[in-house]
Parts: sequence; C-alpha cells; structure tokens
Amino acid sequence: MSTLSATSAGTSRLQIVPVTTRRDQKEFIKLPWTLYEGDPNWVPPLLMDYKPLLGFKHHPFYDDGAIQTFLAVRGGQICGRIGAIVNNAHNRRANEQRGFFGFFESIDDQEVASALFDTAKAWLIDRGMTAMRGPTNPSLNYEIGLLIEGFHSPPTFMMTYNKPYYGKLFEAWGLRKVEDMYAFWGHIDMVSKLDRKLFFIGNEARQRFNVTVRPMNTKRFREEVEMFLRVYNASLAGTWGFVPLSPGEIKVLGAGLKHLIAPELALVAEVNGEPIGACLGLLDYNPRIKEINGRLFPFGFIHLLRDKRAIKKMRVISINVVPEYQRWGLGVVLLGGIIEPMQKWGIQEVEFSWVLESNTLSRGSLEKGGAKRDKTYRLYDYEFKGEG
Repeated sequence: MSTLSATSAGTSRLQIVPVTTRRDQKEFIKLPWTLYEGDPNWVPPLLMDYKPLLGFKHHPFYDDGAIQTFLAVRGGQICGRIGAIVNNAHNRRANEQRGFFGFFESIDDQEVASALFDTAKAWLIDRGMTAMRGPTNPSLNYEIGLLIEGFHSPPTFMMTYNKPYYGKLFEAWGLRKVEDMYAFWGHIDMVSKLDRKLFFIGNEARQRFNVTVRPMNTKRFREEVEMFLRVYNASLAGTWGFVPLSPGEIKVLGAGLKHLIAPELALVAEVNGEPIGACLGLLDYNPRIKEINGRLFPFGFIHLLRDKRAIKKMRVISINVVPEYQRWGLGVVLLGGIIEPMQKWGIQEVEFSWVLESNTLSRGSLEKGGAKRDKTYRLYDYEFKGEG
C-alpha cells in the first residue's frame, strides 16, 4: 500500500482496518514520512523508542494498559492512522472510565479523520470506556498534545509537531479543549534582566532549609536517573491528569536517557542528604535526529551523541519539588542553579516545556523571569454520553 494525498482521494471507498501484521506496523510507522515530506519543521521519531510506545514491541506502559492501532485505507492507499488506548492506571487514580487516543495522523480530509475517531471511540466503548481524551502518545508522561500555536519553528526534543489543519479536523468531529500546555522560550541574554526578587526568594529558601544543589553523580548514573524520575512522580502527585510512572516505566526511561543526559545540566536539590527536588535539562537533539532520519543504526547513534557541547539549545523538561517543600521557593533555587552550568556549556536558547495552563505558579515564575510563550499544545475530550 502507498500513501494517499487529499487531492488524489477520489471517490474510492474508505476503510479503517486494525493493525494486525508486521506489514501493517511498517505502514503505520512510515506514514508521517510521506505526510510531512518537505516540511522543514517536522522531526521524525527515534524508531528504536517508537515501536514499543506503539505496542509493536514490549513496553511496561502496556503491562497495565492496552492499545489498538488502526489504518485508514482508500483505494489501497494509506491516508491516516490512530491508536485507541486504555490506561487502567489513570482510570483507577481518577475513578473514571476514560479512554485515550494518540499517534494520530491524517491527510486533510474530514471523512478520513472522522472515520478514525469513530473507530477509536467504538473500540473504547467495547471496553467499557465512557469518554475519550487525547492526543497522548500514549500517556501524559510521554509526548502529548496537539500543536495549535507555534508552527514557525521545529519542536524541541520529545515534543510533538503536527499539521496546522489537525485542530480543524478534531473540532469538526466534536472534540473539545480540556487543557492547554505551553512551551516557554528564553535566551541566555535574559539572565541579566531577571527580576532581582527572584534571586532574593531563592537565597531565602536555600538558607531557610539549608538546601544544597549538586549536579548528577555520573558514578551512579543509572540510580541517579531513576531518582530523578521518582522525584518527578512524587512532585506531580496533585497535578491535573497526572499518573505516576510505574517502576517498569522508570527503568525503561532511565535506560533510554542514560546516554542523552548531560550531567552538568541535571541538578539535584537536597536537604540533609535527601533529594527533595530536581531540575532536568535535556539537550535539543532534534536537529540531529532529523539528520539521521530517526534511525540509530547502523551509525546514527554516533552522529546523535558526538560532540554534545556543539548543541547550544536545551529543553528544561522538569523542575520538580516534592510536595512537603513546594511553594517555598525551592523551584526558584533549582532554576537559579541551572544558570551557571548553562553559561559554562555555552547554551544560547532554552525551552521550558511543557507547562500546564492551569499551573499558575510555574507560569508566573517563568513570565517574571522573562520567558516568552512560544508554543501551545492542546488536549481534547469527548464524552460518549450513552453512545455505542
């Protein structure tokens, strides 16, 4: 099968078929390469990580969840795709029966998009779900959201990108906004313009709790990465939509990040030797991922990881503080602590992402620090209301 364009759709009958074979899996994976051909802002996924997230290889997320992927086919040609997802951990935590969808791609054709959403909805209803949320690939701990503002530049590492017309396809089917997430952009030159009150708050918090801030310990790299993720789990316990990473997910994510983290850009805040906060900065590998076309083998990983200091843009993926120390300014301590390592590295640009629209504390801190909202990503909901 080949990929179909909207202009060549014709009147051939549209079919939505489940992915059941390896050939189907390959068609599902390769569709974006055709849809985004010539788009300077699209970055392919890292295929080694992508297949497990789709459920095509084992991933611990699906030890407590399920996914069924579907292809839209018209006239023997692929024209769209979607994944319908059950996240049992979310439903237990939220006490609801909400399904999810993700990995959506489509030509600019409402019939195709609507048929994909209808099929995902039907699959979820068959499994007792009463609503649907997305896009999540496959959960809020991974790449999520539909880009609705900020198509002027490529995404940073581990952030999503999509066609500008996707929002129209979503909303015409009946999906409605439930939450926006923001990516904030900053330049190293902004440091000199920071509000002095932020430094005062940070110094007060550091002295009040006798906080020490250190970089990641490379001699205990694996344990340190997993510690970062445990702090992440603890700190976000009360955050909208959050479900903690499972122990299996922590191990897989820790192993995947091991070679990508620059220890100097990953900080730990401790009180009496116990980690109470963490700031994780990841270099923006996306330009290199685009150059290797998402393929780490046979030689892509060498290009990806060589001379990391040549990368001058980073993403602050999280600044997390465990609940008992939140709202005391310790996030500001970590934010201030990352400035000097960034300067020593030669980082010029930084993205803070993602930040929930409802997280007024983090948004306010970034805006006071001079960061500019650069991109907006949206999550959508659809209530089944007795359908099925």
